[in-house]
This record gives sequence, C-alpha cells and structure tokens, in this order.
Amino acid sequence: SVRRGTFRGSESGVTTRRVAVIVPCRNEAPTIAAVVTSLREVLPESVVYVADNGSVDGTAALAEVAGATVVHVGRRGKGLAVRRLFADVEADCYVMVDGDATYDATTATELVSQVLENGVDMAVGVRETTGTQSDAYRSGHKRGNSALSWIFRRLFALPLADTLSGYRAFSRRFVKTFADTSAGFELETDLNAHAAALQVEVAEVSTSYVSRPEGSSSKLNTYQDGWRILRRNLRLFRDARPLLSFVILAAPWALAAVGLVGSAVLEYLSTGLVLRFPSLIAGVGAFLVALNLWAAGLVIDRVSRVRTEALRLRYLALAGPLH
Repeated sequence: SVRRGTFRGSESGVTTRRVAVIVPCRNEAPTIAAVVTSLREVLPESVVYVADNGSVDGTAALAEVAGATVVHVGRRGKGLAVRRLFADVEADCYVMVDGDATYDATTATELVSQVLENGVDMAVGVRETTGTQSDAYRSGHKRGNSALSWIFRRLFALPLADTLSGYRAFSRRFVKTFADTSAGFELETDLNAHAAALQVEVAEVSTSYVSRPEGSSSKLNTYQDGWRILRRNLRLFRDARPLLSFVILAAPWALAAVGLVGSAVLEYLSTGLVLRFPSLIAGVGAFLVALNLWAAGLVIDRVSRVRTEALRLRYLALAGPLH
C-alpha cells in the first residue's frame, strides 16, 4: 500500500495535506542517503519515494536504510521513472528532486508552501551558484541551459528563468493531468509545456546549487541531451501551436510560388507569351504545397484545441478548495 505524508501549513490553520517527495535516480550511491535524510528533516511528515532506475551500486539499499520508500523502475530514463511515481503515488503536493545532492533541501519548504498555501500548480527551484560553488555548472551545461531556456520562453511565452531545473513542486491536479511521453531528460521541457498549455499559475523560488560530491558523476551528456531537448521543444511547440507551425513551414513555399509565378505573369504582360513554362509549373506546384500545409495546420489546430479543452476539463475536475 502507498504511504502518505502530510504537510502542516502556517499557524493560520491550513489543513494538513499529504506531501510526496519523488527522487528519480540511477547509480547515486554516494549521495542518495544524504538527499533522503535532508528531505525527511525538512519535510518530516512527508514520504520520500526513490525511483531506482536500474542502479547497480547499491543505491536502492542505501535509500531504504535512510528511510525512503523505493520503487524499482526497470526501463531506463528519468522521464519513465518520474512517470511511474506520478501514476502510483497519491498526494496533494509532489516534490521532485534529483538524487545527486546538488540542490538545497531547505528550499523544499518554500516550494511546498507555494503549492499548498498559494495555490500555485508548479513551483520551480531556480538554480543559483555563489562563491566557491560558481563552477557547479559545467560551462557547456550553463550555456546550453541559458540557450534552451531562451528558446522555450520565445516559443511558449512562459517566463521561466530556469526551464531545466530538476527541483520542483506540483499540485495533484497538475500531476494527474500530465500525460508525459518523454523517456529521459526532456521531462522538464514536457512539464513546462504542460503548464503553458493549461495556462496555470507558476512560481519560481531561488535555490542554491552546488557541485556534485566527489565520486558522483552526471548522467547528462551536454550535446546529445541538449539536442534532444531542443528537438523536444520544437515538437511540443508544433503540438501546442500547429497552425502557426505549419504557416511557418508553408511560408518558404508561398514565397517561392510568388516569385516563380510572378516572373511568368510579368513576362506574359510584357511580351504576350509565356516562355518559361517550367518556372510557371514549379510555381503552381509550390503554391499547392503551401496551400496543403496551411490546410493541414487548420485541421490539426482544431484537433489540438479539442485536446486542450479536454485536458482543461480534466484539470478542473480535479481542482478543489485552496484550504
């Protein structure tokens, strides 16, 4: 059976709520015990769930000794591990954090408060480094995070400073309407897109970010995973704004059609003859391609709107009183 943790709000009398801490990890033996212990100290009435994603270094055993409930997820991938716990765990607030001991555990209280007391559906821990920890971000990761965050903000108009942060808190209605399809580190991008699609309240909380302890290594590949996240951003934008996406695809074909057909028309007006039939035929073909892309965008846009409306209705069905 699933254990349930609780969160006692401020002295104003906030009703006790269930809080679940979700820690996806693979081969984090050097850090997992410290992560579980610190989170249980900060949120003593919560339940910490560790999604062991095929570890071979004793991570699961160390997590259990530290007091976590361990769930084994055989298929590799952070997205798959989190998806499993989102499905199986029942709570009023879910805290997601990596198992590498790079995040400040004390920030969890503020993240939970944003969800349970302020009615926010997603609270994001914005990573900040200071002093001796200024090198906690690898240079490639820092540049990649800045670039991908800028791209996401432009595509989805959701002003998040740190779109790839793995430290977050969510409401139950947000989690239970999140139909994630990503397998790996694209998870955070999917969470951001879900918030943008529902147009829910999102908050950001600053949190210190430190280097991994000695003996712990990152599973993130700067360029390979960065490229996957970028592609995911573009695919999610296509799904969320299909009409605009297909209009952008159709624009080069439409311009080509105008240029090719226009030159043939001008030639006919000046000479009374069409001497370059291949250009005219190519122009008509380009116009048909542009027209089909625009029509496809219209159809898919309607399907997307119906899907979003259904998602919103599901979200509203799960909504409840703030306190």
